[in-house]
Amino acid sequence: MSEYYDPETYPKQWNYLQPGTVVDDYIIEREIAHGGFSSVYLARHRKTQVQVAIKEYLPRKLAHRTWNNNIVANTEQTKKLFVHGRSLFVEEAKVLATLKHTNIVEVVSFFHANSTVYLVMNYAYGITLDKLLLGQTININSQWLNNIFSSMLEGLSLIHQHNMLHLDIKPANLMITPDNSALLLDFGAIQAFPLTKAKQKSQVLSKGFSPPEQYSANGVLGPFSDIYSVGASMRACLDLNVPPEAPGRVGNDEFPLAQKAYADAFDLKLLAIIDWCMELGPADRPQSIKELQDALSSLR
Repeated sequence: MSEYYDPETYPKQWNYLQPGTVVDDYIIEREIAHGGFSSVYLARHRKTQVQVAIKEYLPRKLAHRTWNNNIVANTEQTKKLFVHGRSLFVEEAKVLATLKHTNIVEVVSFFHANSTVYLVMNYAYGITLDKLLLGQTININSQWLNNIFSSMLEGLSLIHQHNMLHLDIKPANLMITPDNSALLLDFGAIQAFPLTKAKQKSQVLSKGFSPPEQYSANGVLGPFSDIYSVGASMRACLDLNVPPEAPGRVGNDEFPLAQKAYADAFDLKLLAIIDWCMELGPADRPQSIKELQDALSSLR
């Protein structure tokens, strides 16, 4: 295969590992999720037959899969970025391996194969919040919202205690389990805080859910940044839609406060907490998970 490839003629089946493919000690069963930087598969250990979820590093703007499943850079120019991202993927695995909590997806191990990296996680049963909202298959009320997000905050609190930020909290990264608890997924944007000058700021942005400071090269990130994303995710449960991007909200009054838009349908104090979390100024939001947890627990 040439060093360069034409996306128009590139076989679509090569985008994902095919069912039955053996990778290390695992057999791929099917693809269950994908994004711009990775794909997640349901797999089974060859000896124990235990099902797991396997996340494969494949940034499709930088690299592609060859016929024999090797992941290679698209061009010589993207090779450096691909290799750098691969090392960050390994760091993500190492961090997750230390974060053991019932509300955080559990990483079992990671391994190198096919010139890329694979992250092995316990397979969690449930459905991501974005799919729940899309299907509108659940009665969303104040108590449900409080319970779901309070459980997620337990896991997020542990992340912050390790001086790390998630920086990509959104409905697609929240799995709702059968017992109505929320599990935090996808730690591809995780980074330490406070950020040292030697570290590069995360470039991951999720439209509608990232806070304004995450868009700015000079923006200071902190627990309040994840808290904005929590508020935006809660607001998405009300609107059944993605909130407007934070930079577009600056100086724009078209996006109504939750307290005004849903006063007749939800607890006013809960709506006020959502608006508080979505304040554009970092200093105007809850400054810690504990502060937010205390506010939510006062409603029970």
